[in-house]
Amino acid sequence: MSFAFEIVARDGQARAGVLHTPHGDLPTPIYAPVGTLATVKSLSPRDLAEIGASLVLANTYHLHLRPGESLVERMGGLHTFMRWPGPILTDSGGFQVFSLTEISQIDDQGVTFKNHLDGSSVRLTPERSMRIQEALGADIIMCFDHCPPPTQRAIVEQATERTHRWARQCREAHPDDSRQALFGIIQGGIYPDLRAQSAERLQRLGFPGYAIGGLAVGESKAEMLATLDVTTPLIDEDRPRYLMGVGEPDDLAQAILRGVDMFDCVMPTRIARHGAALTLDGRISLRSASYRADPAPLMEGCPCYTCRNFSRAYLRHLVTTRELLGYSLLSLHNIAFLLNHVRAMRQAIFEGRLSHYVESFLQRYLKLGRSEISR
Repeated sequence: MSFAFEIVARDGQARAGVLHTPHGDLPTPIYAPVGTLATVKSLSPRDLAEIGASLVLANTYHLHLRPGESLVERMGGLHTFMRWPGPILTDSGGFQVFSLTEISQIDDQGVTFKNHLDGSSVRLTPERSMRIQEALGADIIMCFDHCPPPTQRAIVEQATERTHRWARQCREAHPDDSRQALFGIIQGGIYPDLRAQSAERLQRLGFPGYAIGGLAVGESKAEMLATLDVTTPLIDEDRPRYLMGVGEPDDLAQAILRGVDMFDCVMPTRIARHGAALTLDGRISLRSASYRADPAPLMEGCPCYTCRNFSRAYLRHLVTTRELLGYSLLSLHNIAFLLNHVRAMRQAIFEGRLSHYVESFLQRYLKLGRSEISR
């Protein structure tokens, strides 16, 4: 089989594994940088390879609008088009149902969007999402789902039922996982009974992997973690578990403790464009005047190119003058920070010390006491 998932180490509920794909093996837990339009903003594929990224995510809806999946397919698919040799994951367009509510109308058959580029009508259905993702050629593709506000029970019930129906249609449209693995997406908001129902019904369809969707979209962190406590154990042990759209360093730590294997998030490049950087002591803003003459790197001991070569003073200069290099250097560091963080947790799983790593990390990153972390 082109796709297979194996667990090679455990520490409590946490797992270290390997997801085998046609474009290479993915060591899990894993964080995937987001390349919405077939590019991780301000970074080249060479940059990503040098900091050890192995999986990149691209966006079905936005690539459908431009340049169009037909062009990408004619150019040899995403791997050739964006010159990324490793595995690629495409989302389905389902998140845009949540994020673009002001320009979309949803019904039981699909979603109609108003194209923000030219005002034309764009229609996405489960079958259409499958065709677009097949043309893009990613290794892992996602079912088209309805991502609802997570704390509005009536809306969540309707969205969860619609997600089940659409998942069945996606499976019928894409029955063969030999070239592209189709993952199902568990919905249900913050409601344990709906999450259990969603997990049970989706697993009947036999997907090679399962995502937990509809989190980090408005609920509290406590509600997110409680939902993971309920949902993660419901997913088959021999399938990868993917928490969509989550990438804050403390959230990664808490989710890996609970048995999640895969993550993606736009956060590291987004905050870089606002002059912010991730460090072990928390997030810092290079706009602060306190860094104007600071000769230190962003983070002592960080092996990334940015930290090995540039001072906080220089990076602040780039940020305050809006030089593009500043966005690139901060993005590179922020993604490297998350990749190194996740790799350290994978190693801690092998060594049976993940709980200690997470507690020490959270105490420093969030500046919390031991009693606050254990609550």
